Amino acid sequence: MKKNQIKRRKRIKPFDAVNALFMAAICFLMIYPLWYVVVNSFSEGTEVLKGGIYWLPRKFCLESYEAVFRNRDIFTAFGISVLKTAVGTVTSVFFTAMVAYGLSKSDLIGRKFFMMMGIVTMFFSGGLIPYFLVIRNLGLLDSFWVYIIPSLFGFYNAIIFITFFKNIPVELEESAKIDGANDFKIFLRIILPVSMPVIATIALFNGVGQWNDYFTGVIYITNEQWLIPIQTFLYKVISENSSTSITANMPASVRASMVTSTTVKYATMVITTFPIMCVYPFLQKYFVQGIMVGSVKG
Repeated sequence: MKKNQIKRRKRIKPFDAVNALFMAAICFLMIYPLWYVVVNSFSEGTEVLKGGIYWLPRKFCLESYEAVFRNRDIFTAFGISVLKTAVGTVTSVFFTAMVAYGLSKSDLIGRKFFMMMGIVTMFFSGGLIPYFLVIRNLGLLDSFWVYIIPSLFGFYNAIIFITFFKNIPVELEESAKIDGANDFKIFLRIILPVSMPVIATIALFNGVGQWNDYFTGVIYITNEQWLIPIQTFLYKVISENSSTSITANMPASVRASMVTSTTVKYATMVITTFPIMCVYPFLQKYFVQGIMVGSVKG
């Protein structure tokens, strides 16, 4: 009887089997396009033009990556991306946390008005043209700060912070006030250290968003080309056929057989996405943990 019961328990339910197959299909649909780009980036240009490369390179080739790295603009773009991601993430997390800390206080004057205005911005915006005019009037066009200042505050992230701050025991702040600490010192020395889980989550949100942002460089960087980030560089390679200028630096014999504009585009895609792909899996757990900490009360 016991053996039969164990066998029954080990049987896979039809729902679980269908669910596993469905999730496997979703994973395949997500992973295969990336795999296709990687495989074609390591293939000879003429073989890619023939088509039919789906799983493995027909003729392995690294010349496309060599052509991309010969262009020094990609190193400048990579440096801008790293700098704006680091600066933008730190400043945005700190500023958003500071505003959210104030909004988490029920006795704040005008709190309901500020919360209402913040919620409105989550669903409505002024549009691209008014936004562009504001950026221009602030003198942020062709400036590194166009990546930093407009992204200092996000109300969605502020809501997560507010919910988390409300769950912090009031006794911690009261004891600090008895010792003579003001609100800003309490925020720096008490609130921030105990908020590391939600800070890690918001930092990951901002970091991934900053790294993947290409639109800002396309619209607001027109004259200072050295300020474009790596994603905007990729956009220009794909949409404006800038890959022809990259292949121009290669010898004619190499360009004809091994490197084409298509393989250069694929290689550029891999190079621009590789850093965030290496970091993201190790930080993925903070998404679920931080959001649950900042959204579930108790």
